[in-house]
Amino acid sequence: MAVTTPAPPTPAPSRPTARRDTGPRGLRQRLARWDVTFSPYLYIAPFFLVFAVAGLFPIVYTAYVSVHDWHLIGGQGGFVGLQNYVDVLTQPRFLTALRNTFSIFLLSSVPQLIVAIVVAAVLDANLRAKTFWRMGVLLPYVVAPVAVALIFSKMFADQSGLINTVLAGVGLDPIGWHSDPLASHVAIATMVNFRWTGYNTLILLAAMQAVPRDLYEAAVIDGAGRLRQFLSVTVPMLRPTLIFVVITSTIGGLQIFDEPRMFDTLGQGGADRQWMTVTMYLYELGWGAQKSFGRASAVAWILFLIIVAIGLLNFALTRKIASAGAATKGGAK
Repeated sequence: MAVTTPAPPTPAPSRPTARRDTGPRGLRQRLARWDVTFSPYLYIAPFFLVFAVAGLFPIVYTAYVSVHDWHLIGGQGGFVGLQNYVDVLTQPRFLTALRNTFSIFLLSSVPQLIVAIVVAAVLDANLRAKTFWRMGVLLPYVVAPVAVALIFSKMFADQSGLINTVLAGVGLDPIGWHSDPLASHVAIATMVNFRWTGYNTLILLAAMQAVPRDLYEAAVIDGAGRLRQFLSVTVPMLRPTLIFVVITSTIGGLQIFDEPRMFDTLGQGGADRQWMTVTMYLYELGWGAQKSFGRASAVAWILFLIIVAIGLLNFALTRKIASAGAATKGGAK
């Protein structure tokens, strides 16, 4: 009987090894892949570098200074923790400055936005010399804030101001623009409105021109008048732009400094600090009699947290209004 020996297994053919192209063609392919992968990051890197140097570093460094006993001339002292924050929050002058800031902010921002929407609607109409009027509303914005404050401080002077002269001419009593807190806030808010209304008007005008004209034609066919078109078409379509304008106005309004600083010659916010804002109080702490950079930094961080809180509140309210409007439209369908 013959014995057959099994043939050894045939080795599987080895897969050909991919050859790495190291020639000029392979180098070009690798450069192309790196270009697609890293180029977007390089394009946006300058912004983040500038933000890190000019924005993020000052915020972090201010937080570091706020927890130290830091004198303007003596320099850095010891670590004091949150003591600077406690000192600031327990000082009545800080609460007065906070009240003044919110009062001027409300007196300036609310009328400013209402007037800006109305003026933008007028400029969006079919007017003659549109460019002239649109450039005209921006003219106050290019005027230096110090010049605006000097001019308006003369107009609102207690004894020889233009406003009190007009009031006396019509038989009314003069107003103590520098002695009465509310009157001083109105005068400063007038300066702010004069300078920033045109700027916000152009932003809202740009948003209005992006509204599809078909919506207005449909509203006209439905019998809607001008006012109805404005309230039912224009204002709802401006909601994202209004959110932007409200947030930027909030940030600028709570950091107001130039106008109240130049409202009188002393620049201290009045004898009783009746129009001193939070930024003026910060300046007084850092460069005034106390010369305490630690407390000034604490005020800066408290103001930063207030602005963030109000910004988040604005964002939540506008989102709620937007979702309510979308739900109403969905229910109507």
